[in-house]
Formats: sequence, C-alpha cells, structure tokens
Amino acid sequence: MPLMLYDTYERRLRPFESLEPGRAGLYACGPTVYDYAHIGNLRTYLFGDLLRRVLQLNGYELRHVVNITDVGHLTSDADAGEDKMEKGSRRTGRSAWDIAAFYTEAFQRDLERLRILPPTIWARATDHIPEQIAFIADIERQGFAYRTTDGIYFDTARLERYGHLARLDIAGLRAGHRVGLGDKRSPTDFALWKFSGDEQRQMEWDSPWGRGFPGWHIECSAMSTRYLGALFDIHIGGEDHVPVHHSNEIAQHEACHGHPPARYWLHGSFLRLADSEKMSKSDGSFIRLGTLVERGFDPLAYRYLVLSAHYRSKLVFSWTALAAAQTALGRLRLAYYRLPAGGVADPAYRERMLAELNDDLNTPRALALAWELLKSDLPGEVQKATLDWLDGVLGLGLDAWRPEEHALPDAVRALVEARQQARVEKRWADADVLRAAIEAAGFSVRDTAAGPVAAPAG
Repeated sequence: MPLMLYDTYERRLRPFESLEPGRAGLYACGPTVYDYAHIGNLRTYLFGDLLRRVLQLNGYELRHVVNITDVGHLTSDADAGEDKMEKGSRRTGRSAWDIAAFYTEAFQRDLERLRILPPTIWARATDHIPEQIAFIADIERQGFAYRTTDGIYFDTARLERYGHLARLDIAGLRAGHRVGLGDKRSPTDFALWKFSGDEQRQMEWDSPWGRGFPGWHIECSAMSTRYLGALFDIHIGGEDHVPVHHSNEIAQHEACHGHPPARYWLHGSFLRLADSEKMSKSDGSFIRLGTLVERGFDPLAYRYLVLSAHYRSKLVFSWTALAAAQTALGRLRLAYYRLPAGGVADPAYRERMLAELNDDLNTPRALALAWELLKSDLPGEVQKATLDWLDGVLGLGLDAWRPEEHALPDAVRALVEARQQARVEKRWADADVLRAAIEAAGFSVRDTAAGPVAAPAG
C-alpha cells in the first residue's frame, strides 16, 4: 500500500521513496509576517499538517522546517514596490521587528487552534543573513549573478531549464516585456540582494555588494540547505508559489548544486470565496480565523471543511458551507463520545482508510469511511478505536472533546429516555407527547446520529 503523492515538478503521481529509509525531510514555505494570516493561507498549512501526519502514519521520522519571512518580500513578485515588512510598519506605527514578532505569534496561535503540529524547526529569515549572503556568493562564483543599480540579480538566461516547475513560456514572457525592465536583462530575472540606496530602512545589513537586504527567494534556498541538506525529500507550498517563488528557488539551487533542492514538489490549491476569485491579504480585505470565532464557529469546523475537499482541488468558502461543516463535526464528536472505550481498531477499516490517505492524501474518501464505520455493525468499542486511529491523521481532536454540561433533573432525564424508547419502537404519537412534556419543563431536545441531546431551552 505505497504512499502516492502528486509531484508538481513531474506532473504525475509518484510513489514516495525517501532518501534515507525511515526518515524524511520536509520544507514548507511559511508566512510573511506583516499581517494576520487569512483562512486561505491557513488552508495551505492544514495541507502541510495532513502530509506530515500521513508521513508519520507510514512510519517516517520527520524533520520538518517552516520558514518565517520577516524581510525581503516585496509587494510585487517582479522585485518592485516596497518591502512588506516596512509597509506593515508604517501601517501599524510599530517597528518592523515588533510587527514581525507580533504577527509570528498570532500565526502560531492560529496553528494551535487548528491543531496543526509545530514544525521541528522554525527558521526566521533575519536569523540567517550570513547563510543567505554565502549562498548568493556561490551563485555569483558560478556565473549566474549580475549587478544593477539597485541590486544583485539572478541571470535566468544562463539556466536552460529555468521555469520547468511551472512550465513557463520563457520566450513568450521575454517577447512580451520590451519595456519596464529597468536594469534587468530579462523579465524573469530576480533579485538576490537589494541595495538600500538612499532609502531609510529598518532592516538592512552589510554585504560584499553593499548595504542592503536579501531578496525573498534566497532565504528558502539558504535555510533549507542548512537544515535539510543540499538535497532533501519534499518541498511544499501553495499553488501561487509555483510560477515565481519555487521556480526561483530551484534556479538558485541548480546554479550552485546542479539539481533542484527537493525530490518531490507538492502544492495546495487556493481557497476561493463564493463571490470572488481568490482570497488575498494584500488589499487588507480577508477573513481571519478570529473572524470565524467571532461569528460563533469552532476553529476545528474550518479544519473539517478543509478536509472535506482534496488538497489539490479548489475549495469555495461560504458561511453556509462552514455551518454545514460545524454541524457534521458536531455529529462526529457526539457519536465518538457516546461510543464505549476499550476496543482495538478494525484491521479491514484501517487498511481501507490507509489506502485512501496514501492515495495522494484523499481525506474526503477517508471521512466518508469514518461515517460508513459509524453505520456498521462493528462493536462500539471497535468503532471508537478505529476512529481514534484515523483521527491521528485528521487531527480533529475527537478524544479531547466533551459535550457541554447541562444538569438535567432526574424527571427530565427520564422523559428524554422514555421518548427515545418510543422513537425506537416507532410510537411516534407517544414520542410527540413526551417532547411536549420535556419542553413544558423548560428544556429542548434534538435528535442526532448518536442519540438525543437535551439542554435548557433558550
């Protein structure tokens, strides 16, 4: 039952084979911490968490690195505009260093609320400036860098396979950009190091080329090499990373080492809003995890919603869809809670669930099997143990959930039990009379897949 993953680089499903048996290296592109993460960003990190859990389920010991971009990410992928950290500083009136710390902590809190496992290593760009300078120097020694008035740039024309990850039409891109390049030789060339010039910057360093700051792409090349080596197993990110950021990472690495940094490239699809193309925080209009909580939603309802779609498929967000996910999660939690403990996971269901998870992380099918399991004739304790096993990957925290405590008077509890028995025996008229008696006592009752739930009315 091999683990099959869709490799963007080769555009096909491939069986996963790690460089070192039993161990896997995983690099995930992290946030640019100039603002809060929106729920579209968080979908990508939920995908990364799922991949990590599936790798561990398959017996791999994981070294998982996530970077924190706290310098160098300009507002335009074409190396134009201002540094997003400097922009965030002006917006908030706080230093770039302060907002980096603030939004990093906010991002990590969001991950905790979504039960996303922390990486083995958090790697901040500003903590690795010497490594980035050394990597740029290596690129320069190999003849792939040139100097302009505003920085040191990577010469993509020197690299025959530049843009292969995204299948870029390099000739077409170059033909369509006859003006507006400045000192760049080609529209696909990108900054390795930017000069501060006359601009007053909060984040800048000395380098062999002059005082300035690193380009966005070089941090991932330098830090992945430091922590995972010149060749590691898997690199992941959102689909927006394919045409620029990851293509440029590969170019930098090939210039120095002659091969891409990772053997597998995986990308999660966008989250789209019901009434717009995709979610973006660049214009300040986006939905945060905190927004969901303010509207009364459990953060794990969003995790359930994300799991209900394959990570490579478009997922359309709406409040109606989130409400349905919260209802489904509530039913699953209650069903799990009411099952007796002490069993062993069913081997047949485990095999079927593992087959779906190993088929490129097919969580919609795995969730469907969870619901099928609850309708099966297997003993309750076996169902519970099997759900426990599956939830090690789904990460919904079923074993940690407890229903709200409502102290039901003995008389009301007896009415609820009598009504349920009437429903089992299909004595519908008696069940209606008993519901009325429950409501007259000041309580409501609702029927769920796991049985009736009574609570004080209102």
